[in-house]
Amino acid sequence: MELFRIGFLPVGVIDIIDIIAVTLVFYQIYKIMRGTRATQMFAGLMLLMVAGSVAQLVGMTGMTWLIQSVGAVWVIAFVILFQPELRRMLIQIGQIGFMKTFFRTAGQRAVAEVARAALELSKHRFGGLIVFQRKTGIRGIVETGIAVQSEISWELLVTLFHPRTPLHDGAVIVIGDTVVAAKCILPLTIHEQADKTLGTRHLAAIGISEEVDAVAVVISEESGSISIVVGGKFVGRNLDEKTLTSELTRLLYPNILKQSTNQTTDPLPTPGGASS
Repeated sequence: MELFRIGFLPVGVIDIIDIIAVTLVFYQIYKIMRGTRATQMFAGLMLLMVAGSVAQLVGMTGMTWLIQSVGAVWVIAFVILFQPELRRMLIQIGQIGFMKTFFRTAGQRAVAEVARAALELSKHRFGGLIVFQRKTGIRGIVETGIAVQSEISWELLVTLFHPRTPLHDGAVIVIGDTVVAAKCILPLTIHEQADKTLGTRHLAAIGISEEVDAVAVVISEESGSISIVVGGKFVGRNLDEKTLTSELTRLLYPNILKQSTNQTTDPLPTPGGASS
């Protein structure tokens, strides 16, 4: 359906939708590349494309040919010179919500990084508390801490929980494959039957898992034991790296681990001495 004309060219609803879609795509690409070496070159490429479109609209055949020829070379140079930036852009596109529904690599990586970090913290007897957000949002908890917003890695987690760093107290919140905040304050459990020998980290892990459907990983500063808390109960204690990875995958991404062993949930009061 034609709405109006620009020169001799009719403009319809589909054309307007097309223009809006292209604009949004370029804007998102610009947001991803902003602050990198590719920003100015990308802006130059966009300028050439706009100039080419204007030249085509007004019927400047020679200028259209020249700009299109230069633009083709520009795109090739752009791809060659800025491979790291393009790789980063494609990774971020792959981390869009609906893409994660089909490709769970980001979540699997988060599980592996947390498992590796937990093992390192356990070896050095560094206490740790890592909370995975699931369906229920925990924005209120995130706001009690210090924003991090960094791609997850075991090195980052170990650094955050090092006793000599200012962020080692409190919990680290993980959403997807991003460490969103550190030093977060969690509610302690008010369960009267809670083991009185449990330390603050374990009580906080139980407390947050009682309020929301989060998964909490606790590393004891005293014993170095690694535990998982879900729904106010321990679903695993004294875990090794392999078992921790398997359990976290089962709890966070059940579709990935189709055949997992049925593990009996321990009652809330469990022996093992005080942990902090």
